[in-house]
Amino acid sequence: MNPVLLGGENRSGTTLLSLVLNSHPDLCVGPELDFVEPPNLGTHVLEAIELVRSRDPRAVGPGTSSGDPYWYDSAHFVKQCERFGIGYGELADTIRERLGHGGGNLVTLPQRCELIRALCEARARAQGATMWGIKLQRKIKDVDEFARIWPRARFIHIVRDGRDVITSHLNTVPDWGHKNIEIAARDWVEIITFARHRAPDDRYLEVRYEDLVGSPETATRRMCDFLGIAWSANMIRHHELEHPLHRNPWSHPASEQTKARLTQGSVGRFRHELGHARTTQYESIAGDLLTDCGYERSAVAPPR
Repeated sequence: MNPVLLGGENRSGTTLLSLVLNSHPDLCVGPELDFVEPPNLGTHVLEAIELVRSRDPRAVGPGTSSGDPYWYDSAHFVKQCERFGIGYGELADTIRERLGHGGGNLVTLPQRCELIRALCEARARAQGATMWGIKLQRKIKDVDEFARIWPRARFIHIVRDGRDVITSHLNTVPDWGHKNIEIAARDWVEIITFARHRAPDDRYLEVRYEDLVGSPETATRRMCDFLGIAWSANMIRHHELEHPLHRNPWSHPASEQTKARLTQGSVGRFRHELGHARTTQYESIAGDLLTDCGYERSAVAPPR
C-alpha cells in the first residue's frame, strides 16, 4: 500500500484534513503518531502499553500527560495509536513481530517507519481501504527523509494563514502552544519553506485550510486527483461518519471541533483577537510568505 502523509504547523487544520481524507472509502488516515520521540518503539513502548492499560499514574494523567516524564513520549505514542483505533493488544503483537525480525530495538528511523507501515496497513485492511495515511505534523519540513524511506508516498501539506495559527495558539491551546510572536512567525516560515525546498515535486501538494473549509468540494477533488483516486462525496460530510479519534480522543484539542461540518468560522479570527501590534510584528517577519501563499497583509510593515 502507498501511504499519504500529512503535515502542517500545529493548529493549521491537520486533524480536520485527516478526518476528511479518512472519510473516503479508499483511504484509512489517522491522526498524528509521534513515532520518532520515544527512546525506542520496542521494549520501551511495550512497557508503556502495560502502564497505560492499567492506568498507572506514571504514564497516565490529565489529558495525555504522564506523572513521570520518563514515560511521556512512549505513553503518548500508545494513546495516539488508540486514537487511530489501534488497540493495546494489536500494538503489542505488531511490535513483538517486528522485534522478532532481529532488527534491534526499533531505534533507527527506518525501523520505526517499518513498524508504522505494519500498523497502518493492518488498519487499512480492517477498514477495507487501499491506502493508509498519518499526520507527520511539523515533521513535514523533513519530507525528504520520509520520501526516501517511502519512495511511493505522497505528501499533503495543509497551510493556514500564520496569523490565525498564532491566534489559535495563544487563545485555544495556551498551555502548550506558541507564546512568542517572533518564534511563531519564524517557525511558520521555516516549515513551509523547508517542505517546499525538500519535497519531491511530483509527490507533494499544498492545500490551504481556507480553501478546504471555503470550497470543500473543489479542494477535496484536487486532493483525490493528486492521489489518483475517484472523488467521494463522503469527504464533504465527514461529520456524519464515525472516526476512531472521536471514540478515544484522549483530550485531543481538535476532537470536538472536527465533529462539525466544514465552515469558515475560524478564518480571519486574528483580525478580532490578535491585535494590531502583534499582527504588525508577525507580518514584519512572515509578510513575504503570507503574500506568496495568497494572504493579504493587514498592516504596512517593512520585511525583516
